[in-house]
Amino acid sequence: MSVKQLFDLNGRVAIVTGGSRGLGLQIAEALGEMGARLAISARKKDELEQAVAHLKTLGIEAVPYVCDLGKREQVAPLVDAVLEKFGKVDILVNNAGATWGAPAEDHPLEAWDKLVNLNMTGTFLISQRVAKKSMIPARWGRIVNVASVAGLMASDPAVVRTVAYNATKHGVVGMTKQFAAEWGEHGITVNAICPGFFPSKMTRATLDTTGEMVRKVTPTRRLGGPEDLKGLAVLLSSEAARHITGQAIAVDGGALLI
Repeated sequence: MSVKQLFDLNGRVAIVTGGSRGLGLQIAEALGEMGARLAISARKKDELEQAVAHLKTLGIEAVPYVCDLGKREQVAPLVDAVLEKFGKVDILVNNAGATWGAPAEDHPLEAWDKLVNLNMTGTFLISQRVAKKSMIPARWGRIVNVASVAGLMASDPAVVRTVAYNATKHGVVGMTKQFAAEWGEHGITVNAICPGFFPSKMTRATLDTTGEMVRKVTPTRRLGGPEDLKGLAVLLSSEAARHITGQAIAVDGGALLI
């Protein structure tokens, strides 16, 4: 196969959770540009409609699905609806997630439960169903979990205090490795992208107060941008990644080096 063929996603069907804005929308743009047919999910219908309209301006068609992946009873209906519409799922991007800032000694239990339900349980359930109902029978699949550098190390308390977020993102990295170990024999690769700080609705409050500090300790002296996940997301979703699995790859401008 040529290099272009290795990266070509024409004919592939991709689900991108949390695909209505931020990193999820960036990844949806990338997969759609490379030819994938898109199903994007999010909790808010209006934001999904805006995302679909935005993608259409780029020549990318996407089908929206309203779903709260933090509510386990909504996961199976989402997968089944996508399978009914498209007939298969080749690529699953688990991007939906949430964070919560509080000192560990004061972190609310309800916030802990919210993050576990969405960041970990939702990721587990949708991956399990997509693998069992589509990828394993097809003997081909790509699962890309959007974790975080907070899933690879502790966070500096001077920047954020996010014990539940860190714990769940470490869990996502561990889940990625175990899925990869179990499903590799079925032609499925499972990898995690671990972004550093990217400007988004989730990080706005933190970066408003510590953004300059973050830049200073990042070797590239910049935050993540609107195109910085695209290449890696396409790679890990393509035939080019057939021998890459179980990896957690930081996209952080080298911040973990310091």
